[in-house]
Amino acid sequence: MAKSEARKDGGIWETVKTIFWALLIAGVFRTLFFQPFWIPSGSMKDTLLIGDFLFVNKMAYGYSAVSCPFSACPISGRILASEPQRGDVVVFRHPTRGDDFIKRLIGLPGDRVQMRNGVLYINGEAAPQVPNGTFAEAQQPQGPGESLPCPPQIRAPEGGQCVAERFTETLPGGVSHDVLNLAANGPGDNTPEFTVPEGNYFFMGDNRDNSGDSRWPASAGGVGMVPAEYLIGRADRIMFSSAGKSLLYFWTWRADRFFKAVD
Repeated sequence: MAKSEARKDGGIWETVKTIFWALLIAGVFRTLFFQPFWIPSGSMKDTLLIGDFLFVNKMAYGYSAVSCPFSACPISGRILASEPQRGDVVVFRHPTRGDDFIKRLIGLPGDRVQMRNGVLYINGEAAPQVPNGTFAEAQQPQGPGESLPCPPQIRAPEGGQCVAERFTETLPGGVSHDVLNLAANGPGDNTPEFTVPEGNYFFMGDNRDNSGDSRWPASAGGVGMVPAEYLIGRADRIMFSSAGKSLLYFWTWRADRFFKAVD
């Protein structure tokens, strides 16, 4: 074999090895430390907007089978587990659909959770809500799914704007966050009282009238109770945000949301 051919073959092999190690390192990093997540829906407005891009802290709650892509980790239950805190914004694996969701943790094991006339009750006590103005968006398709801020079945837009009432809600323990109200007597504003089983958690979206969450079973478009082994990690900070259909549309970037903490 000529020296030039040997060098060529060696160069190809070095490239293959470089790619292999790069993919391996990226896979380990994604599995153990931080997983990228792009917000696909408006269920967490106005805390998270469609097109927000964040990294999920996978060290926050320990590891389970869903910590690996395709749920491939050979783990039963959770290892190195830490308990999530009420009010955390959590990414978890949907118990039946297999895709990843992001919601706010409302109910801990043993809690009783209920919605009455749009007010959240935990263990019989109302979570105080203080009016905090309104949240308005143009009634235009958003993101790759082209969802509308005001779903027609929930609320009609006003002069081309979707306007929601905004309240600051304080959970037991003191965590405060904004919630949106699109309609009086909206879907999920009045529910039975749920008791969270041991080893499970109750999640809700901050956009209370436009979120499929633990208020409904998975069979009805919600998520039901979420077992601890389905938790993936905690959302701590928005790294990047784009209002367009693609992160590459630089003219739609929301510079005021870069590196914004998730409250």
